[in-house]
Amino acid sequence: MISTLQTALTNRHALKIISGLNNFDANNVASVIKAADLGGATFVDIAADATLIRMAKQLTDLPICVSAVEPEAFTMAVEAGADLIEIGNFDSFYAQGRRFEAEEVLALTHATRALLPNIMLSVTVPHILPLDQQVELAEQLVKAGADVIQTEGGTSSSPEHAGALGLIEKAAPTLAAAYEISRAVSVPVLCASGLSSVTAPLAIAAGASGIGVGSAIHKLNDELAMIAVVRSLVESLTRASVNV
Repeated sequence: MISTLQTALTNRHALKIISGLNNFDANNVASVIKAADLGGATFVDIAADATLIRMAKQLTDLPICVSAVEPEAFTMAVEAGADLIEIGNFDSFYAQGRRFEAEEVLALTHATRALLPNIMLSVTVPHILPLDQQVELAEQLVKAGADVIQTEGGTSSSPEHAGALGLIEKAAPTLAAAYEISRAVSVPVLCASGLSSVTAPLAIAAGASGIGVGSAIHKLNDELAMIAVVRSLVESLTRASVNV
């Protein structure tokens, strides 16, 4: 399963569907996983909960990524069947006033690698850092053992327009981070937070190897609608990767 993910990253059309680091609603997570599977996503990203992980393994053959911000949670996740792990995404914490600075993210990476030296590891670079510091942190994270760098930024943007222009405004911070970081590190960069089928091609053009999409899917209440969004993202990425 990891080989298919690595191929998608190499070909720059990986699509990660995110149910949410703090989303422990089994019904919602199951709907997101089914939509990812039926819609043609590359892999799914769920919270660090053994019950959710075992459920995910029953629902899909897609690689299961587990997100958390506690290294010890990853040990449990891997034992439960996680195929890869992700430090972050941090979006859900900002509303609570919780910040993740560069030193903490780097320390989390070192601690996680000490516990799990071999599993595929993605690490999110906090968008609250100035862009030059995001690049510097990304370089340090790769040296610390990160296999994939993920960007974020959707929560910091306030679009002023509707339609396509608003979608581009929403994605601007994470696109900028993907552009700068992808030119500084040798590992794949996954562009996440605030993306849509409109901005997915921009992420690839900026240098990303794939995208991660969460709230645009898990906030929907209709599985058919979820599947439709996933399929539109797949089609958008396919067109973008062909044109790169």
